[in-house]
This record gives sequence, structure tokens and C-alpha cells, in this order.
Amino acid sequence: MKIISLKIVAGCVILLLILACKKTLSQQSPAAETLSMAEVTSNAVTSIAHPGMLHNATDFIRMTTNVNAGTQPWLSGWNKLVANPHSSSTYTPRPVKTIVRGTPANKAPENYILACQDAAAAYQEALRWKIKGDVACGNNAIKIMNAWAKTCTSIDGDSNADLAAGLQGYQWANAAEIMRDYSGWGPDDFKAFKNWMLNVYYPVSYDFLNRHNGTCNTHYWLNWDMSNMCTVLAIGILCDDTAKVNYAINYYKNNGVGNGYIGRVCAAVYPNGMSQPQEAGRDQGHASMIVPLLGAFCTMATNQGKNLLDYNPWNEVNPRLLGASEYVASYNMDSTNTVPYTPYNNCDNVNQTAISSNGRGTIRPGWELIYNYYVKFKGKAAPFTTQFAAKVRPEGGGGDYGTTSGSYDQLGFGTLTFSR
Repeated sequence: MKIISLKIVAGCVILLLILACKKTLSQQSPAAETLSMAEVTSNAVTSIAHPGMLHNATDFIRMTTNVNAGTQPWLSGWNKLVANPHSSSTYTPRPVKTIVRGTPANKAPENYILACQDAAAAYQEALRWKIKGDVACGNNAIKIMNAWAKTCTSIDGDSNADLAAGLQGYQWANAAEIMRDYSGWGPDDFKAFKNWMLNVYYPVSYDFLNRHNGTCNTHYWLNWDMSNMCTVLAIGILCDDTAKVNYAINYYKNNGVGNGYIGRVCAAVYPNGMSQPQEAGRDQGHASMIVPLLGAFCTMATNQGKNLLDYNPWNEVNPRLLGASEYVASYNMDSTNTVPYTPYNNCDNVNQTAISSNGRGTIRPGWELIYNYYVKFKGKAAPFTTQFAAKVRPEGGGGDYGTTSGSYDQLGFGTLTFSR
């Protein structure tokens, strides 16, 4: 009996070791990397750097120097920007009192595309002023932002109102961050714009991250969390509010209850350096949306001294952002490419047993950020990200990838702004 028992025990131990090794190689547990409050406090942002969102002062010097010298690929990125009609100094803003996305109680029609387009225009014209000193574009960027701050008082709709706040809030804030030192933006108007961000966008994004509309924690897809995390972080930077900045960063690193916590961003991590983003089984339009959103969030935090671009608490082959980029780029750039897939399930028992081919081949801007940081700057190997960045280059922005809201989900123009 003892011999049999020992064999059974030994067999069980071997089986457990095999399962443990398999999990280590193919799927990273999303268990929290719990930090003590002392650790959170000691690692907090205590002061805000400006400009310090998607682009810092060094970035703008690099852009200006290379565009003025006619150096590629910056010049092609610049030409892509000035060819976009949203970047024209004659662009006319169309602010509304209430931004509507989804169906509100009063059945008002959707109009959120106006905010999508005008936020893109403000950012594009801000770039034209910052890089080449185009005063007409600078004046119009301010005109657009002042018009919205003076007119718009709320965001409404069904739960999709949270997307209106998340996807455009951080874009408006990035445009304002570029223009904050513009002599043509009066202090009262700049203050009014910051208050607009604080009173209209921030409450919606913060409430979503805290309550998720009363649903279970992983009910909403990753892009909902990431976009609203971007907005809270960006508004914190714009308004010199370290509490908001630290809240967003800590949500990602440690205690976020939704899918925006780093341990839930990817459903699986593989030994080939790829990470399977949470929406891979949904469709590729949304899976490809995660890469630029996650890139924007990590970059803004990094420009505030908290390097989330390299944050890799489990010492995986690649940080989650680069792993997700490799996964999505490989699957979408070539229909003959295959990637591993681990079945996904959320708190609502939404089972996805295979990667979705719906929307395969989706083109979005956002790959230059990842390629230039990890490959050009850090010297890492990222073959699929490299190939996909080359395929999209020069990256455009809002309005260059269609007329629907998907064209405005990211600010774009990474060839101009992120090339190194």
C-alpha cells in the first residue's frame, strides 16, 4: 500500500510540475502584483512636467529639427499632417451643448462625431504651430478649444457616453498641453478650458473606472478602461493634479478593478514574446485599437517619470504593450500568419474559444510609437511591429482612415511625432 501511495503522490507531483511549467510558458496569471500603500506612496508622482503627455520638449525639438532639414521619415509625416483638412487654419469648429453618444433618456440623436473631429483638428493644428510656428494654425487651435469650453456643458447617452469621454477627453487634453505656452491663449481662457475638462470629461471617466455602471468588474472590454484611464491621466497632467495622475497610474499597476489593470490587459502571454490582448477573440478592429490606447497611456505616464513603457513586473520576454503589439501586428498584417490563442472568459461568462478573424487587416495609426521606442531606442527585436509600422508609414491621424468614429479613436501622426 505504501509503494502504491508513493507512486500516486509522485505522479501527482510530476503532473502539477508539468501544469505549472505549461502555465509559466504559455499563460501569465492575472493575479495582482499587490503593492503596499507605502510602496504606492513612495512611488507617487509629486510634480508635473510640461509639456508632458504624448510629447515632451525633447520630442518637439527633434520634430522641428528634422522637418526643417527635410529629413525622412519626419518630412513624409509632416506632409501627411498638412494634407489632412482637419489641420487647416480655416477649419471651423462645431461645438454643441451636450455631446451625445448612444441613446439618452430623451432620445436625442447622436452628435459625438463633432467632438471627435474637432478634437482631432485642435491637436493637428497645435502640432503645426508647435513644430513650424504656424500662427494661423495656433490661433485656430485656440479658437476650437475655446468654442467647446464655452459651449459644451455635458456628455449624455447610454453607457456609450463613457466612450465619448474616454476616447476624446485625452485627445483634447493633449492638444491643450501643446498650446499651454502659446501667448495667444489668454490665462482666463486656458483656465476655462481646464475647468471644462475637469467638469465635463473627468467626472464621466472617473465614475466609469470606479463603478463600471454597476456591472461586474470585467464586463466592459479593455478599450473602455484604457480610454478612460488615458483621459483621467491626461486631465491630471493638464491641470497639475498629481492625485489624478497617481490614481490612473496605480489603476494600471496595482489596483484597477477592471480590464485596464496590467494583469488583465492580456489574456495570455507566450514564450515567443507575444501577449494576447483581451479583445483578440472579439474582433480585430477592437484588438488593434488597444495597441495605440495602451501606448498612449504608457507614454504619458513615462513622460511624468513613471516608466510604464518598460514596466514588466513578471519579467516576461516583452512588456505587455510590446507583446500585444507583436501579436496584433502579426495577425493583421498577413492573412497567412498564425498566432497562438488561449480561450478567454469574463465575469459574464462570455466565452471566446478562438481568435476572431472579423476585421482582420484593420489599419490604425499607433505602431510608430511602439516601433521607435522599443526597436530604435531600446534595441529590442520586434519583427512584426517593425513590419506593420513600415506598412502604415507615414502614419496619418483623425480623418485619414475613414469617416466613422473609428478614424478618430487615436491621434495618430506617429511618423512625425515618434520617429527617432
